[in-house]
Amino acid sequence: MITPQRSAGSEPRHMRLLNVLTRKPLTAVRAARLIASVTVVVTVVSGVLMHWADHRNFPTIGRGLWWGIQTVTTVGYGDAVPRTTVGQLIAALVMVVGIAFLAVTTAAIASAFVETARRRVEGNEADAIAERLDRISTRLDGIEGTLARLDGREQSTG
Repeated sequence: MITPQRSAGSEPRHMRLLNVLTRKPLTAVRAARLIASVTVVVTVVSGVLMHWADHRNFPTIGRGLWWGIQTVTTVGYGDAVPRTTVGQLIAALVMVVGIAFLAVTTAAIASAFVETARRRVEGNEADAIAERLDRISTRLDGIEGTLARLDGREQSTG
């Protein structure tokens, strides 16, 4: 079997996507943006696919998109429900993506709150340490002054 040769510098599309995704470290905010993008794409694509997978219950693409939006947001009014197996599989994917979106968004918000609280606590601790060091420095200056005076007395009497 002969495999096609790739020219230098060309790489598969999935490798380019992976390089773009891993270029910067993954933070909670980047994860939230990524999953939000995936959620939008999955919602739109699933709405269109639902029209073709279950044409009877989703006679228009608009109806499929409406279903996708209410499913990914976990609202699910029940006015549009897939009846075919393929439609139900698509629905399961959209539900999982919707739950993941809510979880990652919640985690990003919680992470921001925790980081703010951590900085505040570290700032208070740093202030307390600086104040304590100032007091120690003042005491050391006093001790050194006393030692210098004592040393001066010993030299003058000696």
